[in-house]
Amino acid sequence: MIRWLAALALSVAALGFAAPASAAPDQNTVYLDTKDGRITIQLRPDLAPKHVQQIKTLTKRGFYNGIVFHRVIDGFMAQTGDPTGTGMGKSDLPNIPAEFSKAPFKRGTVGMARSQDPNSANSQFFICFGDAAFLNNQYTVVGEVTSGMDVVDKIKKGSSAQNGTVQNPDKIVRMSLAQDGQ
Repeated sequence: MIRWLAALALSVAALGFAAPASAAPDQNTVYLDTKDGRITIQLRPDLAPKHVQQIKTLTKRGFYNGIVFHRVIDGFMAQTGDPTGTGMGKSDLPNIPAEFSKAPFKRGTVGMARSQDPNSANSQFFICFGDAAFLNNQYTVVGEVTSGMDVVDKIKKGSSAQNGTVQNPDKIVRMSLAQDGQ
């Protein structure tokens, strides 16, 4: 049955049939553009609805445009979302209570950064370069990279002696919601 459905889908695609123009793009897909290309992130409101809503609200405002990847640790993660670029900044929105889940932190996972207080996430997030199981059940998973991990891998790495602090860091050129057609 599955093979038959796959063959049917390929046949339909080969005939040039497409989804109707009225079909809306997924409202939980984010495009994060860097100097090296586009990273596509599928947000997971099923795991963290409050965190996803905060990211979407900030994205719609243009909050993330021009913000640097201030902390990038090779083999671990690239962190962004701080308007001060120091790791101490946040948006003007309230902090979000933790929404921990059983979803694992692995290559491509997008998680919310926070202080020692589990309920302190606000605007900062990170993308994992590799498996990071030690974060499981301690940080909130908000999404996953569905394309562009090659772009993530090109983000300028920081100094391991300075806990990933990056000199002349790469930045988010533009972050937008797919539904906005950008």
